[in-house]
Amino acid sequence: MDPRKFYQLFQNLYTEYYYGKQAGSEYVIGTRKAIKNDRPIIGVYNVNHEGSGDMYYKGGNMLHTIRQIIDNDKKWRKLLNGLNKKFYHQTVTTAQIEQYMIKKSRKELSKIFDQYLRDTRIPRFDYSIHSGVMSYRWRNVVAGFNMPVRVRESEQAAWRWLKPTDSWQTTTVRGDSLMVDKNFYVEVRKAD
Repeated sequence: MDPRKFYQLFQNLYTEYYYGKQAGSEYVIGTRKAIKNDRPIIGVYNVNHEGSGDMYYKGGNMLHTIRQIIDNDKKWRKLLNGLNKKFYHQTVTTAQIEQYMIKKSRKELSKIFDQYLRDTRIPRFDYSIHSGVMSYRWRNVVAGFNMPVRVRESEQAAWRWLKPTDSWQTTTVRGDSLMVDKNFYVEVRKAD
């Protein structure tokens, strides 16, 4: 891998270091415009079939999304530093990196890796609100996808976590609007 390209995966952390957390987030979110989702990031192994060029910007957005799921910047940085120490000067597989991140984060990330690395679809959060009850689910996802997501009902409301699956679930809400944290690389659709 070209080191200059690898740098793009973590350029938001560089931006964050110099300009603050919001600037780092805005940077990585801005790179979504360059993602084509034309083919999976992970190519076919052992046949010299490369994955998509989206590996850098989509990979960066996947990592940024995982950072939100971990929800602890100190733990996130420790995980990244641990990756560097554990695999220093080694050739590693995707599976090794995935297993390391799952183990150290203590989060079930396997379906998230499958979705963002091995599928071209962006998870879509579908929801509808009627009489104070919100129905919600994931669409355009791999089987078993159950990524948690942070939402709130207004700019003034506190963020809260939902744990959608590909089956409809319900929860009570105040009002008829919902905001999904833009730091999650997902699409959002309000159903009528």
